[in-house]
Amino acid sequence: MPNLLAVSDLHVGYADNAPFVEDIRPRSAGDWLIVAGDVADRFDQIVATMRTLRDRFDTVVWVPGNHELWTLPGDPLGLRGVARYLRLVRALRDIGVTTPEDAYRVWDGEHGPVVVAPLFLLYDYTFRPAETRSKSDALAVAEAAGVLCTDEVLLHPDPYPTREAWCAARLEHTRARLDALPADARTVLVNHFPLVREPTRRLRYPEFALWCGTEHTVDWPVRYRAEAVVYGHLHIPVTARIDGIPHHEVSLGYPHEWDAPGALPRRVVRVLGDGGGA
Repeated sequence: MPNLLAVSDLHVGYADNAPFVEDIRPRSAGDWLIVAGDVADRFDQIVATMRTLRDRFDTVVWVPGNHELWTLPGDPLGLRGVARYLRLVRALRDIGVTTPEDAYRVWDGEHGPVVVAPLFLLYDYTFRPAETRSKSDALAVAEAAGVLCTDEVLLHPDPYPTREAWCAARLEHTRARLDALPADARTVLVNHFPLVREPTRRLRYPEFALWCGTEHTVDWPVRYRAEAVVYGHLHIPVTARIDGIPHHEVSLGYPHEWDAPGALPRRVVRVLGDGGGA
């Protein structure tokens, strides 16, 4: 029986991640693979890695992470914000990868039919400390704790004035697509960032939650009848049930994190399929 598998945060710019990526292969004929963002920082590495995975799997579904959206100094692509994202979408479509801009695919394997919905939502600084009332307050708290996400320098929202404005536009666009699904359609919701705040409570530096999602999706797993939620970004690979729904954090992460005290094993997660679960 085919499996719906998932992984994220491959960060292939790190040479030590190469053996893990090389081992990402189907377990059965017809397997699908979800790649939940942060494949790499560089455009060429993103496309090359996704081409390799697409050659192995029946279907590959991708969502962007924040690293794919970075514009590094001297980047030969020279694109920022929405233009960079759409150029990635075009390149991955050309090699047969399903993106958030494509029609949702339906998984007809074990536990199907289920709509696999790749989402691109960003974040809006609403995962902030309870004692803060605004983004600026929360950023000040993070700065005092020595926490600053590189997105503040490298992730440009052009042509939107801010990242949260881009997030708002993505929320509106995506909500309309999900609302158009049949009322009884079950889903697997895929996003780079967690859809609910609970997973961010595991962060070593809780201030980093600012760059990890939006409160506006808190009801989406229940509202859109999710069989599972797949995400990455936190580099804390774990499956937790929230409102009875499995939320799979499926990241590989950075090599120095693998052997850290309390680190959880890195693996490709079975989301649906023979045996179900991770």
